[in-house]
Amino acid sequence: MNCSARRCNTLPFQSILFSSHPHYICNVPDHIIIAIDGYSSSGKSTLAKQLAKALRFEYVDSGAYYRAVTYYFLKEELDWSDLNQVSRALQNIRVDFHFDAESNECQTWLNGTDVEKEIRLLEVSNTASKVSAVPAVREFVTEQLRNLAKEKNLIMDGRDIGTVVFPHADLKIFMIADPKVRSERRYKEMKGKGSDVSESQIEKNLSGRDELDTTRPTAPLKQADDAVVLDNSTMTRAEQFNFALQLVNERLRHSLDKQHVRK
Repeated sequence: MNCSARRCNTLPFQSILFSSHPHYICNVPDHIIIAIDGYSSSGKSTLAKQLAKALRFEYVDSGAYYRAVTYYFLKEELDWSDLNQVSRALQNIRVDFHFDAESNECQTWLNGTDVEKEIRLLEVSNTASKVSAVPAVREFVTEQLRNLAKEKNLIMDGRDIGTVVFPHADLKIFMIADPKVRSERRYKEMKGKGSDVSESQIEKNLSGRDELDTTRPTAPLKQADDAVVLDNSTMTRAEQFNFALQLVNERLRHSLDKQHVRK
């Protein structure tokens, strides 16, 4: 199950976008995919959740999927360099996403158990890039992510969504931010959740993840040729949301006009 705040109601399009279109939110073109890629702590999930809530799209955090797989490997004390162990493990992994209406947050479940807190631990963060670099793991997760998106309007964030998972996405956004800004954001996030971490640990973790993400042989982190770059180093959440919403407005208007022409 995907995380979704989507409802079919009488909320006018013009209250969110398409100021000249008296359409309703249910008239969003069918099967729209928005891909948001970028570095760790660049604000991908924050923006994706903002857009999903505003547009009533389903939201999938691909990073949470990789974290869940990583947590499974750590919990079972498996060697991800052993291809036989990897193959057997992937057959026993099922990841689901449940939307919590009260918190407006997406909860990650691994084999029937809520592991949202566990997958955010620093040990998982330090290991996720290594596990996700294993080709068999990436192939497995990519297939699962594509299955989640079938016949849905969806926003997905990650590191290879616009280049590998959905190379034909309707809109691709590539997010960047100054490394120092990203470290400060992650530090505040971790401390807010009660984690006992230092700023130097966070900086080291992000630097290591950047190196692994951008240099791995399989599906490295990189900007898609047709992606729009969003540098939010000095932007507020509201500013980055408005910038992205304008991009969505342009793409959805184009898709909606094409559907009208076909009709």
